[in-house]
Amino acid sequence: MLKIMNEMDEVWTRLIEEATVRAKAAGRTDVADYLELKAGNDAIRLEGVQWLFKSFLESADRADKQGIKVQIENENPHRFPIGGATMVGSLIRFRFGLRNLTVEAGWARAPGDGFMRGGALACARITHFGIAKYNAELMLARSDGSANLPRWVSIEKDGTTNPVSLNDLRRHFNFLLDSV
Repeated sequence: MLKIMNEMDEVWTRLIEEATVRAKAAGRTDVADYLELKAGNDAIRLEGVQWLFKSFLESADRADKQGIKVQIENENPHRFPIGGATMVGSLIRFRFGLRNLTVEAGWARAPGDGFMRGGALACARITHFGIAKYNAELMLARSDGSANLPRWVSIEKDGTTNPVSLNDLRRHFNFLLDSV
């Protein structure tokens, strides 16, 4: 399995935890509350991004077990633009012959990265090299349900969103293998 969480994420998590302890010790409960909220949101973001990547990697593993050899490349850390913001995260590229499927996912980390629109916790882009009609932009957003759990949704050209299922992700991977 490719490493999805990089050293930068691990160091950042540790620094936030240390800053939270210092804020509490200094009686700055407002700062500690903010840092705990940020740490919680970052944990949700990381879990959502890992699920997205693992879903694609499982499809590649299934193809490999069927004798279909897909090359996998990982770029971590990786920066990419979505809207007016810069996402910081990871990229996984799947190559099959001349076909190429790229999955990028991350979130705006620093104020200079801009902000994610629509209440997004994280953003992703799925790119099918040379077949733009299959490309997709996703965002990890809290659902409208009572549990308010985050879920990946696709952002359509008209701005509407649709939930993304594991079958949707498998369909993207199958487009890569379409010539098989």
